Parts: sequence; C-alpha cells; structure tokens
Amino acid sequence: MHMSRGSRTAILAACATALLATSACGNDQPEEATTQQVRLYGTDGNMNNSFPEELEDHADLVNGMKGTTPLTPLPENFKKRLLSVDPKLNSYVYAAEAYDAVVISALAAQLAGTTDPAEIAKQIVGVTNGGTPCGTVSQCLRLARDGKDIEYRSASITRAGFTDAGEPATASYATLHFDGQQLNDAKSEFVGAGDESAASTKAPPKGTKESVGSPSGAPLVFGGLLPKTGDLANAYPPLGAGAALAIKEINAAGGVLGEDVVWIDGDDGTNPTVAKTTVASHIDAGVHVIIGAGGSGISAAVLDDVVDAGLILFSPSNTAASLTDADDKGLYFRTAPSDGLQGRALADVILRDGPHKIAIVARKDSYGEGLQDIVRAELERAGFGGDRVKLLGYEPGEGTDAPPIDFADGAKQIKEFGADAVLVIGFDESAAVVRALADANVPLAALGR
Repeated sequence: MHMSRGSRTAILAACATALLATSACGNDQPEEATTQQVRLYGTDGNMNNSFPEELEDHADLVNGMKGTTPLTPLPENFKKRLLSVDPKLNSYVYAAEAYDAVVISALAAQLAGTTDPAEIAKQIVGVTNGGTPCGTVSQCLRLARDGKDIEYRSASITRAGFTDAGEPATASYATLHFDGQQLNDAKSEFVGAGDESAASTKAPPKGTKESVGSPSGAPLVFGGLLPKTGDLANAYPPLGAGAALAIKEINAAGGVLGEDVVWIDGDDGTNPTVAKTTVASHIDAGVHVIIGAGGSGISAAVLDDVVDAGLILFSPSNTAASLTDADDKGLYFRTAPSDGLQGRALADVILRDGPHKIAIVARKDSYGEGLQDIVRAELERAGFGGDRVKLLGYEPGEGTDAPPIDFADGAKQIKEFGADAVLVIGFDESAAVVRALADANVPLAALGR
C-alpha cells in the first residue's frame, strides 16, 4: 500500500493523542496496564530470513518482529531472472538496487563514449531523468549507442530519477513481518516516500554516438565491494545476484562500447580494513566503477581512497543520510534511498501499534546513529518527548576476533525504563541485543507464542 505524506502525518498525530484508549494505532491496552509485552522492531540490516539463525536457541524471539526495508514490489519476471542466477535465493532485499547500480553505470559509460570514470559520472544522474523512457537493458543500450538522452526506469528506479546528489528522489519501503522464524511476504505493506520534484532537472552532457574504432578504453570494468563476509554477509546473496544478473544481461545485449563488460569480484568484509584492501586491489586491476560497499560506514571509510584514485563508488545499499553531503568530487552514487526517507516510514510502523515508551538501540556508526536520530526526530514530531524515548548504542566491533557484544547493562536500562517497544538498528551482530533483552527478562511479545 502506498501512503501519502499527509496520511503519515495524520497517523502520527492520531497515535500521539490517543494512547490512553483503544485506537486505530493497534493497541487496546490502557496506559495504566502494569504487565505489557514489549514489541520488537528492526530495520533493513536485520529484517531478513537469515537473522533468526544468529539468535541460535533464541530464534523464536523474532516471531512477531516488524520492521522496514527499502523495497519495491518486484515483478515476478525479475524474480525469476534473479533465480536463474542464484536458484537458492530466498531474499530479494537490495537485489533490484544492485542490478540498477550496474545497469545505470553501463548506460552512462555508453553515453559518455569512454570508460573514464570522471566522464561516466557526469552522465549517471542524467541517465535517470528527462530523456526517452526505456525499461530494459537492450532497449536502453540501443538508445545510448545512438547518443540519445534516456530516462531509465526499472526494478528499483520506478517513479522518479536521481537527485543532483546522485541518489533516488523517491523510494518504496516494505513493512516486513516475522511469522515464526520466517518473513511472511503475504503481510508485507508497501509505503511510498520522497518527492518526485526533488529529481534533478540538469541536462547531462550530450551523449556520444557509438562509432567503430573510436578510442574508448573498453572494456568497462566493474569491481565488487559487497559483504561476502562479516556482519552484513546475510545481505550478500541478493546483492550478488542482482549485480550478476545485470552483467549477464548487459553482455547479452552486446556489452558497452563494443565489448563485454568485466566483473572482478571483491569482499568488503563489513570491515573498513578488509574493504580498503579490496579497493586497493581494484585500483591496481584497472577497475572503473566499484559497486558497493554494503554498509554505509564501510563506504564512508573507503570513499577517500576511491575518490583519490578517480574511480566511481556506486552503492546499492548505503542509506546513511550523512552520505548525501559527502565530499565525493561527484564520484559517489547510490540506488538505495537515504535514511531521511526510511526514518519516517519506520516511525509510522512503530506508532501504529500505539506504544507508550520506546527504546531505540543502534550500532555506533554512520548508519546506526544516523537512522536512530531520524527516527527520534519523527517520534518527537508525534509528541514523544525525551521522557518517552530512550536512546542506547553499542560498539559493533571489527573483525572475527572482536569480543562478543555485551548489551546486558543496556537491556537492564530498557527494562527499568519500562519500554513497550524496542527498535534495534543493526546488522547480524544486533542479535546479541535481542538475546540480552531476553536474558534480562524483558517481556518480548514473541515469548510464549
């Protein structure tokens, strides 16, 4: 279901003023109730089917957990194409964004007439705005080879193109629900966010018509910087499948600048040290466009290295709002929307259940703390002052030798605060937060179901 900004505002106001009585926000318990189960919420980093595995013997705790993720209702044909690349795929989160990041880069290179990253970057925003509409790789490449301005629309870029900052002007979010230890797709709701008028209106440089024998620097070389290992490894299968499908379809359509594009695999490790090593390897290998990183904090850590090398960093899954204004020399792009949009959708989801006190627990990095602050601001707009919202954080650690997360004290604080809603913003490692809540006898709503 798509919801307008006005509808969201109405829900925020209703939830803020009707908490003492039965309400449409979904809570029929009066505020005076002394025994109230605590609802659990998550975000795009942990609302996936592999998250329960991280809870081990506490896997039942995800039953009833809700959260949001950037997700467009995907056509069945697109899902089938993804499964042709990875038949074991059981999640599509960020698969469309990965596919589009690769395709948009390829189209920009074709229009630029060169693999020079600086020239490709000048075309990327324009590829999504204001030209001849096209929706398939083969159709768009034909237009680009003729030097025609195009307006690419596909799996994740559906309503509007990129802003001047190189990120989506609009987005779609799915509200996800765990039933048992699996997400129930039948319960997913889709909420539209963003403003189409925010899309760029700047004209890109005139496209170059392909001519035989012209120097272009082909082949176009992509380097992967995706989380094959680390705390975001559960997100890799759909990201990897989306990128692989794009490479396959680009080359099936004749490639870019007369040659097949090349993919060089690479791991970001959900770790700055691993990611920097991968970036250095890609630079040495002559990569033009790096697809990644998976996490916003990892991209922030390697951005200077990529920019100093004059390459493009194009992430399918970075959402930190701070990256919008990063000093990137025009070389950083993303198909994932800013958390400035996700925070509003997430606050709506929580407020519909009519909570009285809310605890927000976030990993301490640009993604976690950034989204935490946005959700807090949205709750404040709905009338939740500081006495009704508690902010906590945890250090996620780096590397396989990092000590386990100890959230025992935070869990105790949440219990003493009397929260009846807990939002956990993190990746795989955030399972430690949920286990700590259970160990502290916080009455999570999933218990006993």
